[in-house]
Parts: sequence; structure tokens; C-alpha cells
Amino acid sequence: MKTIVVTGAAQGVGLAAAALLAQRDYRVVLLDLQPLEEQVARLRSAGGQAVGWSGDVSSEPFVRQVADWIARDFGAADALVNNAGISLIAAAEDTTAAQWQRVMNVNLFGPFLLCRYLGAQMLARRRGSIVNVASVAGLAGVIHRSAYNASKHGLIGLTRTLAAEWGGRGVRVNAVCPGWIKTDMDVADQDSGAYSDGDIIDRVPMARFASPQDVAEAIAFLADDERNGFINGVSLPVDGGWIADASWNDLRVRTRG
Repeated sequence: MKTIVVTGAAQGVGLAAAALLAQRDYRVVLLDLQPLEEQVARLRSAGGQAVGWSGDVSSEPFVRQVADWIARDFGAADALVNNAGISLIAAAEDTTAAQWQRVMNVNLFGPFLLCRYLGAQMLARRRGSIVNVASVAGLAGVIHRSAYNASKHGLIGLTRTLAAEWGGRGVRVNAVCPGWIKTDMDVADQDSGAYSDGDIIDRVPMARFASPQDVAEAIAFLADDERNGFINGVSLPVDGGWIADASWNDLRVRTRG
């Protein structure tokens, strides 16, 4: 049984990915800052193998501890999903240094640490797969998201660099780039008054938000070495066509008939 680590697994995309991967016979290690007992119990009751560790993925001692535990109990991680992330909506001129650094720590430094420590295990066995959860905000600019955008652009850069560096040593590194998803983070962002459902639905060619399951399916696709073992270094949009469509909103909505 392959062991896969999923961060930010207490809710949203992370939990959906963990549940799907458990159904596909991975042993899933859930990581999150929040408690995970309920989520692990749910996956086990559905027949999956799951364990959970609560801690800060941007803490090097915590990540090293997780890596050591996985090596001791399971030999090595076979795959990693770097999903943990936080949002920040603020004008660039109003973003504090502390806010900027917190976003970078969780969204970029944490994935680097996990890639470094768990990737080393994969490299030692010359096989493995890493999927980083970036964003359409890593492919384009989004107003009032300077820290978030920079962190996701950085995560795509890390993905491409590691894909080039590690691909010849048996470890594939890819990214998914979701559009707006109906998750707890989205609800919190909308509560700030930054945007409405209509702002997103009118902008997306497929006229809806992504679901956590949409993104989970893309993660599982990229993680699968047996079926997709020659895909390396891609940043796959899961956005309903958001990045592809440069039309103005009125035209886009009128074409829906």
C-alpha cells in the first residue's frame, strides 16, 4: 500500500482529496493545524487507512518529525499533496510585513519544507509524486491579493524547478491551479465583502464555482504514477475555463442563452 501525505486535510479540498485517495487504496496521512480525529475516523469508517498529525507545516521541526515518523512506520512517503494554504485580501499598500510573511510561510515555505524532507525519501527510492495546490492566482494577477498571488506564483516556480531537478531521479512534481472553490475559506473571503457569487459565476465560462471534488480528482490524476507517470512539471488549471477566457462579462453571460 502506498503512503500519501495530504496537508490542510481538515476540510475543503484537502479533506476531499484525502477521502478520494483513501478510496483508491492509498494509506493517507492527514496533516493540519486543526484537530483531525473526526476526519480520520470518517475515512476509517469508510474502509480507508488513515492517520492524522496536527501541527504547523511551516515549522521545520514539525515537518522533520513527520518525515522521521513516516520513515520509521512506513519506510517512506510515496506521494505528497501540498494543499495547506491561507488567504489574504488586502490592498498591497495596506498589507503589513507580518501579514505578508505569514502567507509566505504557510503557502510557500511549508510546501518547500515538505518537498525537501519527504522528497528526500522519494529520491532515495527513485520514485514518488508530489502535487502542489497552487491557484489561478499563480497564473495571473488578482487585485488585492499581492501576498497570496506571490506565494502561488512562487509555488508554481518551485513545482517547475523540482520537476526539472528531480524528474530524472524518479520523482514527478506537478501542480493544480484551482479557480474559486466553495470552501470555508471562500465563505470567509466573501464575508469580507470582497466579491459575490455572481462575480465568480459570471466570470467562469462553465458558470459555477469549482467543488472540492473537482480539484480532488485532478490531484488524484496527477499523483497516480501508474497511469500518468510521464506527466511532470505541469500547472493544471481546474478553473472551468477562467484563464482561457478573455471575453468581457456581458458577452460571456449573453452567450449562455
